[in-house]
Amino acid sequence: MSEETAEFRLPIIDLDKAKVDKQAVAAQVVDALENIGFLYVDNIHGIDFDKLMECCTWFFGQTKEARESLMRKHWKPENKNVYRGYFPVVEGEPSRKEGFEFGRDIDPNDPTVQPGNWFYEPSVWPKEDGSFPFKEILLNCYEILHNASLDVLRLAAVGLGIDEHSFDPIFADRPVTTFRIMHYPPWNGVPPENAKIEDGKIVTTPDHTDSNFLTMLYTFHYTGLEVLTADGKWSAPEPRPGSFVMNIGDVFSRMMGGRFKATRHRVIDIGVDRYSVPFFFEPSYDGDIGVNFMTLATGQGPEHKVEKYGPWMIQQVKYIKKYFEYKVLPEF
Repeated sequence: MSEETAEFRLPIIDLDKAKVDKQAVAAQVVDALENIGFLYVDNIHGIDFDKLMECCTWFFGQTKEARESLMRKHWKPENKNVYRGYFPVVEGEPSRKEGFEFGRDIDPNDPTVQPGNWFYEPSVWPKEDGSFPFKEILLNCYEILHNASLDVLRLAAVGLGIDEHSFDPIFADRPVTTFRIMHYPPWNGVPPENAKIEDGKIVTTPDHTDSNFLTMLYTFHYTGLEVLTADGKWSAPEPRPGSFVMNIGDVFSRMMGGRFKATRHRVIDIGVDRYSVPFFFEPSYDGDIGVNFMTLATGQGPEHKVEKYGPWMIQQVKYIKKYFEYKVLPEF
């Protein structure tokens, strides 16, 4: 590792410290989001990280048939799920990863949700034999990370000098958050040309900004994550046991007029099976993510216009960024 990379450190946001010195930690959050867009979050309590790792190895150790029973309709036409569930490694793509994802289910008979709105399709789950509580562990982690994400947003609001709960309404009514466990198998043989980058490195996820609002990521002990710093250089944050890496996405940055940074990042092939757990914190489908959010919060500034999260996100991931997981999703 180069000296430059070794010296790269992300700011650390301590949620326990925030309970006794909220203003100081709030200022740290705003500073980190204005200048880096990435940070560590310490003291998210209640998560058993060994069990979380076991969830990864348990699921991706299932038979091919078991995983494919949860595969999205695009890859298995007889399946009904188009958004949640399992997606496989796609040969020839520079993204070399497979994943399982779920959301917080809503009442399937909710009359306010448009038929076919796949953001709210029911999650699908693997069969369990009672020896390992896969679903229970992940659902518990979801709620913990949901609350921790709100805690960070409330600190950001305090640091911005607006009401502490200014961001809450965006997430209050049926958030479409996606919780994913991921496996990055190393490249077998010669990788495709579109996976090769500078210095002989190979990507398993090309450089990108997240499209969502905020991401909490647990990388266990694995390296591979690289962040594009303000000086235009790629740097690798050290894995920090028990701590989540947090970054914000395009939605949050756009709402703040670019004041908060959605920072480009990528994942490099490290030559071994790699696992990570991202929690993509997202508003409700109808959540207002319109620009000039501070005008809405303060009553002063350029006009704020209401814009719904769901339609904006569909445009981003299907038609602009064309992520392979999403570009095949049906219209509704």
